[in-house]
This record gives sequence, structure tokens and C-alpha cells, in this order.
Amino acid sequence: MRQYKIDELSREERANIESYLQRTLTPGPVDGVYWIEVPQDLLGHEQRAHKGCNPFFFGVVLEAEAVCFEMLVRSQANLHCSCIAYATAAQRDFVLRFVDKMLHEERIMA
Repeated sequence: MRQYKIDELSREERANIESYLQRTLTPGPVDGVYWIEVPQDLLGHEQRAHKGCNPFFFGVVLEAEAVCFEMLVRSQANLHCSCIAYATAAQRDFVLRFVDKMLHEERIMA
């Protein structure tokens, strides 16, 4: 899995990240999993065409000493479809801007 991982988090940093994710993202089906919704204007051609697979998300997994941002664009409606794909450059930049903002706002130094 392609992902952007921030590791070696202190307990305080992890708590700050958890609070930030709880305030800003949709919780996933499992504790510690969150969803970043992909804006409609960033969807790829095939993703736009697959109306029944909308909305599309990036998974975020909060671990004991790390947080991982998946680079796979997923559908909540369909687990196996050709529109599920790794992030385009624009989608990847969107996630990285989210991460940069989170790190700055929560003063994460890891």
C-alpha cells in the first residue's frame, strides 16, 4: 500500500493528532480509522463517471506511535471497482496539504 506515514509520535503528539482527526474528519468503521473525502473537482475522469461509487475517500489510520495517510482513493459504496485507484498528483497534493496543516496547527515535531 502506498502511504504517507508519520512515525515516532510522542503520546502528546498522538493525542493531539487524534483530537484533530476527530474534529476534522469522518470516523471510519474501525476505531482509529478516519476518512478524508476527495473533493468532486479532484476526482479523476472514471471516478466522476461512476456516480454510484461516490463519495470517494482517502483512509487515515492512527496507530500507537504513527499516523498513516493512504494514497489509495477508495469508494465507500463499492470495494471492487475500476474507479478505485492510487491518487493522482492533484489528489496526493490535496492530502499532503491536509497533513501539513495538521502538523502545523498541532505543533507536531515527529
